[in-house]
Amino acid sequence: MKQDMIVIIDLGSEENSAVAREIRAMGVYSEIYPHDITAKSLADMPNVKGIVLNCGPNNIVDGKEISVSDSVLSCGIPTTTIKDGSAHDTLKSFIFDTCKCEANWNMNNFIDDQVELLRKQIGDKKVLLALSGGVDSSVVAALLIRAIGKQLVCVHVNHGLLRKGEPEQVVKVFREELGATLIYSDSVDRFLDKLAGVADPEKKRKIIGAEFIRVFEEEARKLDGIDFLAQGTIYPDIVESGTKTNKIVKSHHNVGGLPDDLKFELVEPLKYLFKDEVRACGKALGLPDDMVYRQPFPGPGLGVRCLGAITRDRLEAVRESDAILREEFARAGLQGKVWQYFTLIPEVKSVGVKDNARSFEWPVIIRAVNTVDAMTATIEHIDWALLDKITSRIIKEVKGVNRVCYDLTPKPTGTIEWE
Repeated sequence: MKQDMIVIIDLGSEENSAVAREIRAMGVYSEIYPHDITAKSLADMPNVKGIVLNCGPNNIVDGKEISVSDSVLSCGIPTTTIKDGSAHDTLKSFIFDTCKCEANWNMNNFIDDQVELLRKQIGDKKVLLALSGGVDSSVVAALLIRAIGKQLVCVHVNHGLLRKGEPEQVVKVFREELGATLIYSDSVDRFLDKLAGVADPEKKRKIIGAEFIRVFEEEARKLDGIDFLAQGTIYPDIVESGTKTNKIVKSHHNVGGLPDDLKFELVEPLKYLFKDEVRACGKALGLPDDMVYRQPFPGPGLGVRCLGAITRDRLEAVRESDAILREEFARAGLQGKVWQYFTLIPEVKSVGVKDNARSFEWPVIIRAVNTVDAMTATIEHIDWALLDKITSRIIKEVKGVNRVCYDLTPKPTGTIEWE
């Protein structure tokens, strides 16, 4: 890495991500590490110019107050302790006046660094990539194509948990238009059978993640020289999955959910980027806007929007109601203006009246949020007339539904997804 770096050491703060983003916004690269990082680990990192000790309320681990080692404090790298973030001017002075950092963190430098690192890591081997067509996997694909070209083999797995029309769109765009080496795997029954009766969201995520890897292993056996598996892991995935001093928000299928007998070496070139930085990377790589600014979609797909144990009829209701929502948002000019919007359906049913008769069917919940980095989110205030239209269409067109609700909860206290 050619850029200067500031290391943020987590001493129980809940604002680590905000501090990291603020430092990066100044043009200086930053990463977050746990309190027990060693002086040797710091010495092995390139271009570390300063250390920020970020204190906060989660500073008790296993009944003891945490701290950094004396060897870290005396390693010769400038250090200023802060508590749950700090004033902008204080950080700026420390970074540029005390640490003498250069503002050289930008996407072009990041891409150059990653291309060099990827070529060094991969050599002349082949890489298998799960290509969903979402922002993260698309940017990973573009970055790998820049670095290793035809050594990349993309696999699109239809696990039955994708949005309406997405499998067909992925094949059309990547195989037919971009000329990528793309393998299509129809694994709908395989995934839904594995998920049958599983209600716990953490178990669902683990099953989906593990099954993904199994599919890739099977596809890899059909190919020669596949040694690497690429993933679109990004920084919020890692942060939310928990650290020694940061409580788990939710597990991500691509963080800590891989089987013990994984036969691939992982390639994760975006794992230290926040979501807006991933989009900036995609733009710098020349990806089209409709791909770069596509709505984020969770790795487990509709599996975390069909709440509780997944059934095929309720899953189809989620898919159809989501398609209606996206269609009406696009007609209203909200596509690209609202960061993420989707529907979800819980296991519960409610009494209603349809076709002059009593009904006992599911509610559809609409969620629409805005965010910069997916760590916090605000609610989009939708026009009532638009909500009325969406509600009317969902109730009339989606089988098994008799209510529509709108989720008004920001993050925190809610997360963006419900599971």
